[in-house]
Amino acid sequence: MGVHVIKMPDIGEGIAEVELVAWRVKPGEPVAEDQVLADVMTDKATVEIPSPVAGTVLGLGGEIGQVMAVGSELIRIEVEGAGNVKAAPAATAKAAAPAAAPAIAAVTAPPPPPREPAPIVQTARQAGDKPIASPAVRRRAWDLGVELQFVPGSGAAGRVTHEDLDAYVARGPSTRLPTAGTRYAERDDEEAIPVIGLRRKIAQKMQESKRRIPHFTYVEEIDVTELETLRTRLNAQWGAERGRLTLLPLLARAVVLAVRAFPQINARFDDEAGIVTRHGAVHNGIATQTDAGLMVPVLRHAEARDLWASAAEIARLADAARTSKATREELGGSTITITSLGALGGIVSTPVINHPEVAIVGVNRIVERPMMRGGVVVPRLMMNLSSSFDHRVVDGVHAAEFVQALRGLLECPATLFVE
Repeated sequence: MGVHVIKMPDIGEGIAEVELVAWRVKPGEPVAEDQVLADVMTDKATVEIPSPVAGTVLGLGGEIGQVMAVGSELIRIEVEGAGNVKAAPAATAKAAAPAAAPAIAAVTAPPPPPREPAPIVQTARQAGDKPIASPAVRRRAWDLGVELQFVPGSGAAGRVTHEDLDAYVARGPSTRLPTAGTRYAERDDEEAIPVIGLRRKIAQKMQESKRRIPHFTYVEEIDVTELETLRTRLNAQWGAERGRLTLLPLLARAVVLAVRAFPQINARFDDEAGIVTRHGAVHNGIATQTDAGLMVPVLRHAEARDLWASAAEIARLADAARTSKATREELGGSTITITSLGALGGIVSTPVINHPEVAIVGVNRIVERPMMRGGVVVPRLMMNLSSSFDHRVVDGVHAAEFVQALRGLLECPATLFVE
């Protein structure tokens, strides 16, 4: 038996270090050739690291959240034959990887952050699970001002009984939450959440963008009544055959047309070299919320796609991002970004520019409001665009004119199809 050391591979594109975001194996587990050992994150995407050999895991070379250099030791595996390092037999696994032992302990059983014990009785009930209790117990708990969620149940399947309620109340306010007789109580519990993986990348990206770019935001109100009428009509006629349209492909088309008159908006600014690159191609970044955090897959060559081609590609990219299958190429190279919170879009937002781009277009929610048209109050569908610009290279007047161009296109949607 021998030991095979797997080092952090070169991911490519000049990447010197990556963040370890997940282990797929544990010490002592068997692994097969090509089995995924770990997930690492570059500045763009998550990459799976497969095993080139079969064997048994001896030691893990890093902790979750640790930034590791390319070429550093990732994992040790006991294999048939001599392996690729001189090491003791499998029986002395601890001696085979003494440096990795602390990491193994940290990865397999990370100690919780030190904190003061909270004055809450712990139960086996998971957060969000509804407590089981009879109507009489629930009514009595209501009268006492007691949250049943915090009462341990001794009955079948964790059912809370009158005796459980009596015992909980008898403990007194210093040992439980909330206190008897009131539905309001102070809380002192805390939870420390490490900022790692995609969340760390998002934090670094946002901090870098705000640090380097002098933002200014311009907000305009847009009447999208005709646009929504057109979208509804197109979906009714072509939705089953070509797929349903959302607002995004229509907005992407408007951006394509508007930047033709404002090429300084569809650009990337290398502030270290002092060079602004204006792009003929429109690569729309589409800000997408995932369970892990915000990602920005790229709708490439939006200028060459019709509405349905854009809609299909946006849907594919969003699915790839949400399932962590988006590639580095799909997450980089955008020239202008569109961000939308959909129904949660609020009235106004101040979106952060996706560095090194110089503009981002933010979509707020659509609401029906009374508006004056020809001296008559009529219901109209209104939406705000909240767009941010890099004031180093985009003048305020040009930013305003660009947004007004978007407004003209969206309020008269027939112009989206006129070349």
